Amino acid sequence: MTTAQAKTGPVQVMGEVLGLRRVGEYQVLTLTAPGIPEATRPGHFVALAVGGPSSSMLLRRAFSIHSVQSRGVYGGTVEVVFATHGKGTEWLSKLHRGDQVDVVGPLGRPFALPKQPVSCVLVAGGYGSAPMFMLADQLRARGCRVDVVLGASTESKLFGVLDAKRIAATLTITTDDGSLGEKGRVTDVLPAVMERVDADVVYACGPMAMLRSVAEVAAAQGAHSQCAVEEAMACGIGICMTCVLPVIGDDGVTRMLRSCVEGPVFRGDRVRWDEVGTIPPDTLGAPQVGGH
Repeated sequence: MTTAQAKTGPVQVMGEVLGLRRVGEYQVLTLTAPGIPEATRPGHFVALAVGGPSSSMLLRRAFSIHSVQSRGVYGGTVEVVFATHGKGTEWLSKLHRGDQVDVVGPLGRPFALPKQPVSCVLVAGGYGSAPMFMLADQLRARGCRVDVVLGASTESKLFGVLDAKRIAATLTITTDDGSLGEKGRVTDVLPAVMERVDADVVYACGPMAMLRSVAEVAAAQGAHSQCAVEEAMACGIGICMTCVLPVIGDDGVTRMLRSCVEGPVFRGDRVRWDEVGTIPPDTLGAPQVGGH
């Protein structure tokens, strides 16, 4: 497949494991993935088949793309970060160099980049920081100021602290237990960071509760926010409808949108965070209770 073909949409390739390394409580998996790096933008994800060809685990697992290399000895490569917490990720954690993994990507709607140089704050919880480094590099290339806020429950669950120091004008760290940085949550420090740098845009990736709070802080400060949601995705290509959430459109109408296709990146002020997991009654096409 040529690069030009790859740019028209996601591709399915058989990737080969080049490396698997542990970073804190996470694993970083590097795979060959010809045709995927050239089409990848910050915020895209890949869907990996897990368990091997004879596995009963039929559903793919979705992972944010941490980094890509489009050239080199092995051609195109993709890196993803994951925590081992189920059968699928446990299988991934036991892979060895040379093992084969079926990869589909790049998938989803990536972060939108500003057309003009603006002040940007990147906020991430846990390994939600994985896609932020590629994003930061592209923002800096556009002349944007980049400040980073990283948070986690404890120090070992932070990801990319050294990389964040390299790319950020300032780095603020929070941990719930105070083991590194300031004790508390990212939203405890975010207002002060935004005020100090006169932030125009906030980019966020992490748990849903964190994204909700970040979107609220950004709105209160008059800044735009883009949130990469962590909804469970089964198919990754918009068919199964397991990852839908209520989002307000440009026309003011709420629709149930698929995180894997219309997302994972949404405008923070458009997601109805309080009603994620439900179908609000005023949603387009919602079932009408007691109607005729």
